[in-house]
Amino acid sequence: MKLLREFVSHDSLQLLTEDSEGSGSKSYFLRGPFLQASVKNRNGRKYMRETLEREVKDFYKTKIQTHRSIGELDHPPEPTINLDRISHIITELAMDGDVGMGCAKLLDTPMGKIAKALVQDGVQLGMSTRGVGTLDGDMVKDDYKLITVDIVADPSAPTAFVEGVLENKEYIVSETGEIVEAAVRQLKRNMDKATQSHRYNKEEFSKATLMYMDQFLKSIR
Repeated sequence: MKLLREFVSHDSLQLLTEDSEGSGSKSYFLRGPFLQASVKNRNGRKYMRETLEREVKDFYKTKIQTHRSIGELDHPPEPTINLDRISHIITELAMDGDVGMGCAKLLDTPMGKIAKALVQDGVQLGMSTRGVGTLDGDMVKDDYKLITVDIVADPSAPTAFVEGVLENKEYIVSETGEIVEAAVRQLKRNMDKATQSHRYNKEEFSKATLMYMDQFLKSIR
């Protein structure tokens, strides 16, 4: 699977504030379209509505309801969530036709404070999905897995931002939805070792292959 990152136009994104009781401080929320189906996006890719409906429902159940729906300020180059870069928690996400409408609360983390400072000074921020999946031409296939929705700056100026969205890495999503790139890397290292050690002994190579495959399957269960 490839890492797919998609920006949704922030034209309709709203900044909301909410006074925190007794603290005198304000909470900041970003509300609006987080994702979109059935149309080709800025990156030249199209998502099936059924795929995004499934992923949004799963994200709500497994992440939002369990308070694990965290996202980062700007996209990292990998699918895993980096705790030191968390800026917000997504509080709402639901499909309205072909559009996924959401709401994200900015947190009092270092990155969250940066995002707050930006919006306080009038900087227009946007939301961008991060997930893994495979492509069939310009269509994202049904194996797509939504990871989170990150906060990004307006990418209209740096053209490379919207062009360099497909990372040259392969990922596997386990049955529990976890990213297991590390396990894949270890399997590749083990197979290279088996090839070098047993290149002239097919029986030993087969035994080593079965052992490493068994280790790999156990590590992603």
